[in-house]
Amino acid sequence: MFYRSRLSAFAAVIILVVWSALIGGGPVFAADLAAEARRLVGVGQGVQVETSDGQVLVSEAGERAVHPASVSKLPTTLALLRALGPDHRFETRFLAGGPIQAGAIDGPLVVRANGDPYFVDENALLVLVALRQLGLREVLGDLLVDGPLIFNWKADTLVPRLRGALEGGVSAAAWQAVRATMSHPNEVSAAAPRLLFAPSPARAAGPETLLVTHRSQPLRYMLKALNGYSNNIFAPLAASAGGIGAVQAQIRNDLPPGYSEELVLGDAAGAHAANRMSPRVTVAILRALETELASHGLDLTSVMPVAGVDEGTLKNRLVGPDGEGVIVAKTGTYGDFGACALVGALRTKNGVVYFAILNRGVPIAEARRRQDAYVRVLITELGALPWDYQRNDVPAFTRAEVTLAERGPAAPAR
Repeated sequence: MFYRSRLSAFAAVIILVVWSALIGGGPVFAADLAAEARRLVGVGQGVQVETSDGQVLVSEAGERAVHPASVSKLPTTLALLRALGPDHRFETRFLAGGPIQAGAIDGPLVVRANGDPYFVDENALLVLVALRQLGLREVLGDLLVDGPLIFNWKADTLVPRLRGALEGGVSAAAWQAVRATMSHPNEVSAAAPRLLFAPSPARAAGPETLLVTHRSQPLRYMLKALNGYSNNIFAPLAASAGGIGAVQAQIRNDLPPGYSEELVLGDAAGAHAANRMSPRVTVAILRALETELASHGLDLTSVMPVAGVDEGTLKNRLVGPDGEGVIVAKTGTYGDFGACALVGALRTKNGVVYFAILNRGVPIAEARRRQDAYVRVLITELGALPWDYQRNDVPAFTRAEVTLAERGPAAPAR
């Protein structure tokens, strides 16, 4: 009798769960996913899983804010897209700081920048080719930089390094890459061009004349690459969205009631000790990011890497027939703070499912193993489908636009 009673109770629970799912549209596996989160990721380790219609499938320590490491880049990504739009290009202008006579600037070469984070050797060569097309060979002054200029991923000691590149001091590989994009590469010297600077620049700046304008590749391509490689040059980008304080205030304002204190941003890249995000806040940001991208006809794959497909931190994770191309995600790792995270989304026939796994106090290799094991459970149980995505292997510098002040387009543009 006791056995029958227990069996009847068990059957009643099963019927109730299935009936609730049929009425409410909820999944019958939600309890199993939560149990698997505790088993695979760890009891008390942060896990949040939500469907596109707002159903919370799993919330393990979902409200506890921990250090998110480079997942901090996601709120900044959202703020930048809202402030600038996905097609924004950063402008870097090159001007003559004096009269031009016989191919020489009688004064400095002036650079006016506004924070292009992707200005590297190849981009400097595009500008150099354009300056040479204008007939310039020499600068009888120094290189003067006005505004935030990042060169080759660094914001310090700018002038000597950039000047060295304009003097031809770049790798042969960088020059060959640029040369290969030219209309008639065989007519161009195999050696990189040079711009000569006066050995002892003493001339003061005079009236300025615009020579060349370099417009970066569109913002969405930058965000995709910087999130993929998790490059901390992301930090100064917050300035273009009003500063890190403005980013935090904006994102907090959009969060559900009671969530705002679970987001703290000391910087935009994830290196600041004060940074905090909870799993449920992270998922809320992912949802808002996808909504913003959709308004531009884009999706999460436009600004985040796809596991097993894109180069970067996810290239060798979740590979294989069931994982490759199925997860779009952002990683975060900061050993000094005991932080390791994997945050992203997968597609199912019923819509997108978002997840945030924020480990703390777990060795990095072990945390990644746990994250991948749990995501594979999500892939299997939810019937995840590959994203409609194909990797774009076009070199980043070929998306830049370089324009001569007098002649129009001058270098490879797209």
